[in-house]
Amino acid sequence: MADDARSALASLPPLPAAFLEFLRENGLDPAMYSMADTIPRYIRLKPGMEPQIPEIESELKCRLDKVSWLPDFYAIPPEVHIAGSKAYQQGKIYGIDAASGAAILALDVKPGDHVLDLCAAPGAKLCMLADMLGGTGSLTGVDVAKHRLAACRTMLQKYSLGDRCRLFVADGTSFSILPVNSSLDSGEGSTDLKNNGNTFSEWTSKRSWKDRQKSKKAKIAGSPQPTSTSEPELIYYGKHSGLIGLRKCDVLRPSDDDEARSSGYDKVFHGNLKRYCPFLSSTVLTLVLLTTKLHIYIV
Repeated sequence: MADDARSALASLPPLPAAFLEFLRENGLDPAMYSMADTIPRYIRLKPGMEPQIPEIESELKCRLDKVSWLPDFYAIPPEVHIAGSKAYQQGKIYGIDAASGAAILALDVKPGDHVLDLCAAPGAKLCMLADMLGGTGSLTGVDVAKHRLAACRTMLQKYSLGDRCRLFVADGTSFSILPVNSSLDSGEGSTDLKNNGNTFSEWTSKRSWKDRQKSKKAKIAGSPQPTSTSEPELIYYGKHSGLIGLRKCDVLRPSDDDEARSSGYDKVFHGNLKRYCPFLSSTVLTLVLLTTKLHIYIV
């Protein structure tokens, strides 16, 4: 069987030398890449959809094999496509790999947590976090690519999970905006709201003519991606995110050390943490946001 795999690998385009070196350093056999057609795909069932499994199996024309170690996850044959199915279009299932689900599960999110998801796009993990939080806590998604973060916004709306979410286009290495906390809720920094028109009203997908023109000019100019010094751009916030009625200057203000220690995020997830912290052996960590930089605690 190993000989067959290597023979099949030989027929594939050559893998980059740097990638082969990575595989060698980690004790991985390159022949595994010739066996993609034997590796199952995974879906996650939206909570509460278990009674509809027979209907979903009938529609996908395959059996859903429950993943015993990962709640709500099911394996399906690799050739099955879900994008055109009613189950997917109606928000009953998610397309997400088991490794991503395991990473979120390891974060041990609890109801009421304030969670920060860096590199949030394309959104499947963000939706899983939102499902775990339920109607409690808050969820903040950050990504440097605006078009990819827009896909997150679409997913949150499709699955009706955006009420307690905020999405920022920003450089995750310097993002330091805290969750809406008790200091803002109690009114500190939010006085004279009635006399200040620059406040958050209920979010709408309809943009003003001024915003549309600004976006059009930016697109023509080929605006660069946000840098560590760019101000975060808020492209979505839910009706229960705590932002409605608050001043934009208060919400978008970077945190200082004292605020972060008392009102920071409970959990931070970064799916590509090794890009910034190559000395770490795991990409799944519980983090504490203390300053404008991430201070990392492995728990």
